[in-house]
Amino acid sequence: MLSQDNLCRPDQKWTGRISTVKPSGVCQSCRSLLESIQLTEEDYADLRDSVMKNVIEGKDVFKKTTPEELESFKHFVSKRPPFDVVIDGLNVAHSLGRVSQSQTLLAVVSELNQQGLSILVLGRKHMLFSTQSWNRHHMNQIQQKAHCFFTENISEDDPFLLYAALHSGNHCNFVSRDLMRDHKACLSSGRTRQLFFKWQRGHQLVLYNFVPGKKVRFRKIQSYDTIAQTSANTWHIPFDEEGTERSTYEVPQKWLCLTRLN
Repeated sequence: MLSQDNLCRPDQKWTGRISTVKPSGVCQSCRSLLESIQLTEEDYADLRDSVMKNVIEGKDVFKKTTPEELESFKHFVSKRPPFDVVIDGLNVAHSLGRVSQSQTLLAVVSELNQQGLSILVLGRKHMLFSTQSWNRHHMNQIQQKAHCFFTENISEDDPFLLYAALHSGNHCNFVSRDLMRDHKACLSSGRTRQLFFKWQRGHQLVLYNFVPGKKVRFRKIQSYDTIAQTSANTWHIPFDEEGTERSTYEVPQKWLCLTRLN
């Protein structure tokens, strides 16, 4: 929360520059370190409890699954070690239209598997039937490289993804292009909605590019938060230049750095 001391007062002198921020979170202009994107243990616990109560156990969740299926999934998760990354299989598979769906998903799983990560792939049962989109050999390879849970075809993946990722701990990332606006809206307070948005920015891996035979690339998760923030003598305000289009999982590249003069 900002105090009166943080605000720019008329009797103070400030200088401003357009700046960028290094991957380490250091402003290129004033050399100060921006706020970390990672939640504190207390904030993470509050967010996890709120999502479990309002999203996973909320009244609307059974519009997207059944009590039996959700309980089966909770049992499935409880019998496995914490995951390092949870993949929304259908969402990822449809990311690149020029490559077959099962080939795209296999490439993502293989890349993460090579990094030694514990992976959960969430999918639907129709993905297990051999079709032009879903190659059975690809799906068998995916199941060898990752833990997999396939829901009924009418179920939605998001509650399962959120449960598995938040249950696994603050280190766990997830792969999806979904903006998850509906789930954020279900949260009970402005504070928990802000925590959810921050958690999303700090943990969402988005497939950036994949060419068969080449390395899978994800959009990089920054180490610093991309909100307006202040310290005793600085303000850092992210902005987009006119005409810039950006999704919520993408971050602004330009910053206004304001420094108070002594």
